[in-house]
Amino acid sequence: MWLLQMFILAATRALYAVIPYFFAVCIYRLYFHPLSRYPGPLIAKLSDFYGAYYASKTTLHIKTFQDHEKFGQVIRHGPNKLVFNSVNALNDIYRNELITKSCAYLASQRAPNTYDLFSSVDRHMHQRKRKLLGPVLNDRSMRAFEGVMMDQIDTFLAGLSSACHPYSIPVNMTERLSHLAMDIMGQFAFGYPLKLQTDATYRFMTDTTANLFLNVALQLPFISKVRLSNFRWLRSLLRGKSYLHILQKMIKTRLAKGQNEKHNLLFLTDTLRVSDDEETFIEEIESEATFFLTAGSDTMSACVSAVFYYLSRNPECYKRLITEIRSTFPDSGEIKSGPRLAACSYLRACINEALRMSPPVPGTLWRQQVSGGDKNPSPLVIDGIAIPPGTHIGVNIYALQHNEAYFPEPFTFKPERFLGQSSPAEKLIKDAFAPFSLGARRCMGKSMAYLEASLILAKTLWHFDFVQVPNSKGIVGESTYWKESGKVERIDEYQINDIFAAAHDGPCLIFKPREGNIIMDVV
Repeated sequence: MWLLQMFILAATRALYAVIPYFFAVCIYRLYFHPLSRYPGPLIAKLSDFYGAYYASKTTLHIKTFQDHEKFGQVIRHGPNKLVFNSVNALNDIYRNELITKSCAYLASQRAPNTYDLFSSVDRHMHQRKRKLLGPVLNDRSMRAFEGVMMDQIDTFLAGLSSACHPYSIPVNMTERLSHLAMDIMGQFAFGYPLKLQTDATYRFMTDTTANLFLNVALQLPFISKVRLSNFRWLRSLLRGKSYLHILQKMIKTRLAKGQNEKHNLLFLTDTLRVSDDEETFIEEIESEATFFLTAGSDTMSACVSAVFYYLSRNPECYKRLITEIRSTFPDSGEIKSGPRLAACSYLRACINEALRMSPPVPGTLWRQQVSGGDKNPSPLVIDGIAIPPGTHIGVNIYALQHNEAYFPEPFTFKPERFLGQSSPAEKLIKDAFAPFSLGARRCMGKSMAYLEASLILAKTLWHFDFVQVPNSKGIVGESTYWKESGKVERIDEYQINDIFAAAHDGPCLIFKPREGNIIMDVV
């Protein structure tokens, strides 16, 4: 009995000590903190769990947009966080040598002392990796890889053809495009045939659960000190043992072929090496490969799914695009990279508008001032605001690309806004459009993403016509968030869920071969 009494007494004393501490912290953060004068949600001023909560609901991008609507262009989104919503801030943050990636990204490390392109917070390490990976992602490499990409796209078209006969079957584009994208990235990164489009064995690789947990962790900077790499069992749980097994299988298969087998990601394995330890070296490859597989496949799938969604709900845009594609290419075999594909300006405009409305990475890419060890560092100024040391800063891509100051009628699909770049308003559109970020850490796969999306859309629209499924499946992809919020004018936006990359579903479409088109070359 006396043990219980002692426990209760100790707990009571601890509580008496903790309550005043938390009360003092709250008072400091609300009234005396260097960021106390900036507006924002009350809970966000007190705790980073505000962002983590909405990240867990996959709606942090929308919540950030709404907070900007309520509080203004600069908002406090954590005790030590400021989010901006302007072109000036976009350039000041992401094109600034005084700024580096937030330490929060260290939470994504797969193993101690193992860094991939995503988790390389150190600027010099990141620059080195980009320089080494450049040959894999340049135009010459893309031309060499295009034939492999075309083979996978033809398999995709054959699947659509099968869905047309003997009667039309609704096609969920997210499922089909996720399989296509992963097949392409499997070949690109390893030269390995995953065959998700024709075989269900490895389709679990498109699961995004691990990305959700990562996005929650990124909102909690203290987790970077814990490092998920210290909990390998958690990594196995999130990704799944099957995922890690096939990843290791692909790596070992590729390494066994030697350096000169193919010009893919693992062509540069030795030059990418950071550690001399063999086990750590394999971890480095796994880490880089995981990043490329998920980043490359998620971006393409989200982008092209969004384009199909918006075309199915905007018949005038659909008609204009198919006219451009079919008049430019008399034969499907002529659709390839080159001047004619580049001249399809409306195709690029549709892709850009889909990337604007439903960006593949919709959240805030956190940055912070480089720690140079100076006792009196130069003040960091973002859009005219002096930033206190230790502050995490960023621009929310979804919010910026829905800012009416840059994009009038932001919830209306208008590819035309990307067709001119001469007037001041059109220049603002160009400057505020940043789905691939910008600066030293801009997405290296931007050219590949545009080529991939252009080829898939051009080939599909050359061969097929499609319509929205005329039943309950037809609404898949509509924004349930805006519908439940009573924003009827916004429900036609393709819904993305923020798990760092964009998770999505639909649209569900019915395809039929275009009139008079013989599709022997894709069946």
